[in-house]
Amino acid sequence: MNRQRSLLWTTLLVLRGILLVLLCLAAAWTLAYFATDWLYRWWGHRPNGYTEQLVNSFLGVFLMAAGASTFGSVVRKRQESWWNDVMDTLRQIAQGNFNIRVQSHVPANEHHPNPFHEFVQTVNHMASALQELERMRQEFISNVSHEIQSPLTAISGFAKILREEDLSSEERSHYVDIIETESTRLSRLSDNLLKLTALESEHPAFSPTTYRLDRQLRRIVLSCEPLWLNKHLDMDVSLSEISIHADEDLMNQVWMNILHNAIKFTPDGGRIAVSAVRSGDLVEVRFSDTGIGLAEEDRVRIFERFYKADASRNRAAGGSGLGLAIAKKIVDMHGGTIAVESALGEGTTFTVRMRPHGPSTPSRVHRDA
Repeated sequence: MNRQRSLLWTTLLVLRGILLVLLCLAAAWTLAYFATDWLYRWWGHRPNGYTEQLVNSFLGVFLMAAGASTFGSVVRKRQESWWNDVMDTLRQIAQGNFNIRVQSHVPANEHHPNPFHEFVQTVNHMASALQELERMRQEFISNVSHEIQSPLTAISGFAKILREEDLSSEERSHYVDIIETESTRLSRLSDNLLKLTALESEHPAFSPTTYRLDRQLRRIVLSCEPLWLNKHLDMDVSLSEISIHADEDLMNQVWMNILHNAIKFTPDGGRIAVSAVRSGDLVEVRFSDTGIGLAEEDRVRIFERFYKADASRNRAAGGSGLGLAIAKKIVDMHGGTIAVESALGEGTTFTVRMRPHGPSTPSRVHRDA
């Protein structure tokens, strides 16, 4: 159907062009006829019929050529002006000015799009995408600088305090603990940034094997036992016997990041449930907690790098806002999905869905910044 419509539209364009040429010829010959008729009457002499027709024909051709030349010159100047605008826009984009846009003087037609209009729209879309990318890059640099500066300031400040000789052994030990905590936080931030860079590279490390998912999740829960026992959390684990084909080391990072978040933001005496089941042709892993939950505006942005629902609380807990961003990248690489359900004061549930026989090569991951 679309092919027939395209052929019909092309035929109509050809017929319209032929009709336009015929009209121009008729106009040129009509003008030539009246011009020579006036000239003959002014001169007082009219040549024979053949000569008169020959003069009219030459004059008509001349007027037709002159009109076409004039029209072509006008069109060419408009095209040159348009191309100059486009080239100037592209030069400014290349120099880093992403706010500029090309003004299209060609009306849009959704049924029969004009290629020049589409080209202008493409250039403007490219500028918009680069502008958004630059905004994200600047935000990323700002966030990294802030996250690095905070522990460095603490380390520097408490190191100066340690120089004081009248400190008690308890105070000295306390300040040393703070320096050690901030150093660990800085090291973790650096490690996470390196992980994100590796995951977003053209050829990320990806070594999938077939292994027991339930055993992996059980090991993760047991490795975090000191953390959830210290907060007197009730840990409910329900794992079906499931084997999946995935990168075990990378998936370790996913489960660890999600579980650490659940433990961190669940109050003392709360409950965390970890389950893994088959759901149709997918494997579904859930981490549910009775923690503080998330507001709607925080829930939709929770997987953004450096995003923190409560920056001060996360900083006090040692978070950098990279854990869930890394988890999402890894799940995306495996061709799976990760979703969050949450409400303030009602807890949070993270759900990861994957095919048990995942991709042999990592899925293409879109870069956020």
